[in-house]
Amino acid sequence: MATTEESTEKRSLNFVEQQVEKDLAEGKDNGRIQTRFPPEPNGYLHIGHAKAIAMDFGIAARYGGICNLRFDDTNPIKEDTEYIESIEHDIKWLGYKWANVYYASDYFQELWDFAIWLIRKGRAYIDEQSAETIAEQKGTTTKAGINSPFRDRPIEENLRLFEYMNSGDATPGTLVLRAKIDMAHPNMLFRDPLLYRVMNIPHIRTGNRWNAYPMYDFTHGQSDYLEGVTHSLCTLEFVEHRPLYNLFVTWMREYMSELQAEGKPLPMNEEIFNSYEGPRQTEFNKLNLSYTLMSKRNLLALVNEKLVGGWDDPRMPTICGFRRRGYSPESIAKFIDKIGYTTYDALNEMALLESAVREDLNSRALRVSAVLDPVRVVITNYPEGQTEELVAVNNPENPEDGTHMVEFGREIWIERDDFQKEATKKFMRLAPGKEVRLKNAYIVKCDEQHPCDEDENGRVTTIYCTYDPETRSGLPGSDRKIKGKTLHWVGCHNAVEAEVRLYDRLWKVENPRDELASICEEQKCKTLDAMKQIINPDSLTVLSKCYVEPFAATMPPLSYLQFQRIGYFTPDLTSTPEHPVFNKTVGLKDTWSKKN
Repeated sequence: MATTEESTEKRSLNFVEQQVEKDLAEGKDNGRIQTRFPPEPNGYLHIGHAKAIAMDFGIAARYGGICNLRFDDTNPIKEDTEYIESIEHDIKWLGYKWANVYYASDYFQELWDFAIWLIRKGRAYIDEQSAETIAEQKGTTTKAGINSPFRDRPIEENLRLFEYMNSGDATPGTLVLRAKIDMAHPNMLFRDPLLYRVMNIPHIRTGNRWNAYPMYDFTHGQSDYLEGVTHSLCTLEFVEHRPLYNLFVTWMREYMSELQAEGKPLPMNEEIFNSYEGPRQTEFNKLNLSYTLMSKRNLLALVNEKLVGGWDDPRMPTICGFRRRGYSPESIAKFIDKIGYTTYDALNEMALLESAVREDLNSRALRVSAVLDPVRVVITNYPEGQTEELVAVNNPENPEDGTHMVEFGREIWIERDDFQKEATKKFMRLAPGKEVRLKNAYIVKCDEQHPCDEDENGRVTTIYCTYDPETRSGLPGSDRKIKGKTLHWVGCHNAVEAEVRLYDRLWKVENPRDELASICEEQKCKTLDAMKQIINPDSLTVLSKCYVEPFAATMPPLSYLQFQRIGYFTPDLTSTPEHPVFNKTVGLKDTWSKKN
């Protein structure tokens, strides 16, 4: 796949690759490279995750290492096997393979044992205060925090209460385990962070075994350590978490060394441990996209409120949404490569993503004919009842894609805006007395005396033309020059009626995340109410009376097609040859930038 193979072109290394090559040159971890992609299974992956996936899996593949998939399943309230299955499917579709599948829940016992060790070392204690009180006592960035009155609780009492936290009898919110670090530390995360909380909720994998669950900051680094991860690659919001990550990793190393000294089995590969320097966290910028909202919480709200058709709605920024819209995994990889990796956040233009999609589909999409706003054309000098087969090239960019046959007859459909009854001189399409070439077929001329029929409202119903039988495409003499353009068409006798869905930006504003925050602050309203104010009511237009050639109707769902002169489309998951449904992927040109 293009997503994982090395490009033959010369390119400069990004800063993460530079760090990896420096580590290899210094012989760290005996030259071993191991990464991981650790999504929380509480929603579907979006385009932002694709960038992290490309980094995590790409680094491992590029330097002969491995990348594991690890589900961060520490919050049983929000997690579901549906999300696990979708995440696995999306990663495979993007073109990547993991070495192993792990879960944070695989390490619940190891994390519990480590927490007990911390309590015994006087580095953790049980706090019985409310979350609000604990938050107040943490102070501010300019004011030191206040020690909890339970901070110096006896070790044996902490151990007893820690076991009670997991008994199922403790009430959520009444007990937490906190690390004992420094309530005056300038990094607020060091002010005795929470390690465990009581939830009393069954877990999708461990059932009722655990009632107390570890916090993310405590789980993340220790899971990396237990797996032997060498490079923990994260987005920029984890920069301030890195010192705490490193501290917990240092404590884990001390814990492991003590186990080894006592002759006890290690909860990880001992050979790796003996040469292991621990995971090194490096942060890179998120993928922020204009006219896009990527918070899983907000995406879930869109789904639950039925403001979209589901997680795979083609207007959603989810991987499955882009897949259903007709994006290729290669086009997403091309876009990620274009924007690159930096140490600062920026808002990337949706138009840049669409240009990458357009560039990729130009080389892989099969060309077919479809008419979205049809008007009938009668070729009066073509024999009634006669049809003929014409050759259509599937993809001029790739001759190996071959050809298919199209049928031409006396009556055809063309686009309504390809005809004007009273045309200007610059109008180069069909008009009274003007000639155009029909794609793969003949030159036709619109009748000057009786160009069309109209209904009582003045709407054109039928256009009348004649054809030049000497101008069939591919025949000698067919290259007669005319001023008119080449039009696409579909034969009336065998056209298949289709539904076509045209998609536009889901949001009316360029930066919906900031706009939502502004609206909520000004109006004191809920996020969902703010979302409804800026969602684009014209993000989906459904055309029900379109016509496509039979070849297009037989294409399986998610095929890559170009409707000639219109744009790129894909058959929807619900499409059938009897009732084809097509989703617009992207236009042939960027019309959004001009429009706005």
